[in-house]
Amino acid sequence: MTAPFLAERFAAHALQTRFEDLSEDAVGQAKVFILDTLGVGIAGSSAFGADGVLVAAGGWGSDAEATVWGRRERVPATTAAMANAFQVHCQEYDCVHEGAVLHPLATALPAILALAERGGRISGRELITACAVGVSVSAGLGIASRSAMRFFRPATAGGFGATAAVGRLMGLGQDALTGAFGLQYAQTSGTLQAHVEGSAALPLQVGFNSRAALQSCDLARAGVPGMRDVFEGPYGYLRLFEGEWDLADTLEALSGRRWLIAELSHKPYPAGRATHGGVEGLLELMRGVTPDEVAGVVVTGPPVTARLCGRPDLPDPSPNYARLCMAYVAAKVMLHGEIDLAHYRGAELTDTATHALAQRVRMQSDGGTDPNALVPVSVEMTLRNGEVRNWGCEQMLASPGRRLSREQHLTKFRRCWEFAEAPLPTTAREKLIEMVDALESLADVRDLTALLAP
Repeated sequence: MTAPFLAERFAAHALQTRFEDLSEDAVGQAKVFILDTLGVGIAGSSAFGADGVLVAAGGWGSDAEATVWGRRERVPATTAAMANAFQVHCQEYDCVHEGAVLHPLATALPAILALAERGGRISGRELITACAVGVSVSAGLGIASRSAMRFFRPATAGGFGATAAVGRLMGLGQDALTGAFGLQYAQTSGTLQAHVEGSAALPLQVGFNSRAALQSCDLARAGVPGMRDVFEGPYGYLRLFEGEWDLADTLEALSGRRWLIAELSHKPYPAGRATHGGVEGLLELMRGVTPDEVAGVVVTGPPVTARLCGRPDLPDPSPNYARLCMAYVAAKVMLHGEIDLAHYRGAELTDTATHALAQRVRMQSDGGTDPNALVPVSVEMTLRNGEVRNWGCEQMLASPGRRLSREQHLTKFRRCWEFAEAPLPTTAREKLIEMVDALESLADVRDLTALLAP
């Protein structure tokens, strides 16, 4: 008897997992990162590109089915999934599974909540469980990879996680959900060229795949067949998108012994995760030092960190480019003692002091062999008086072994709330925190989405 296709294993996991199967830590971290994802999505409502996405989508349908987070508009569910997923990832502030090099909730949560608003009563328990199985699928694909990332995994693998979550909540059978993965594969997109260029097409790809998850499950529910050997087949996802893979860790994550949603990391700084070791190091090394005293900074990390964020500083970068540029981010940290959402807007992007300081920063690879590792990271700062300061880490701040405190987590959420395109009341903000804290008791998540817009 042949082993089942991975798509069949994913479908079984998505449909058979019960809320009671989740570990206490998995439930707790699901609630933490649901709130975090809502916060960064609200902040993204006023970010570069968000208006254009909705203007374009205005001609694609007019049903007022679902909320665009942080805005007044109600739009078709598929548009809401796309727009909200764009908003979640467009500021590089969303949670990440470091081992998978993947932002799993950026694709999954917008699709889940769009379905909940379109289709009716979904409980908080069902929301938590859907997020957990979605992360098992998307991050499960990421941790299987043994190759350097060739496509933008938050969009590509993320779409399969969103499909698993939506298919579960739609009540698809195992055959239908297996076929839905095939229909999702037919729509999968996510080029790293957008990352190289710092284009707003990067978060838009996350939106495309979130929207596609709803469409794939709708098609499967209507009886449209999809491919079955989606992942391991001769032209399957793993072969074409990843190259080399090993499913041992993935299958463990489907066994119930390991919940990948409990392994997510916050992004404490609004910048590519590959910059975060450099940011933390600079915050330590700048104690008692002014920017004028700094002669040079070298940030060293695994190959993927330099590949993703070692780009040259530009005098007039797009916001998306700047968030992924270690030199730009480092300069802001040295000048201001922090990196904030506001540092990617308006005159901040062309500030001459920032770009002069950025010329003293270099990011380089340590030549390591793990294509997906983000640590260790070291920072060497040379001062004009000849003093050399060094810092290093084996685990970045806000990773599973160094989690943010609740106070730090809520401080980030409340700061994001301030960037809503349509101002939202603080009473709704605090009510949302309370609601997510008690999410397993919530009867209908539409009570939650009602707080995401004026």
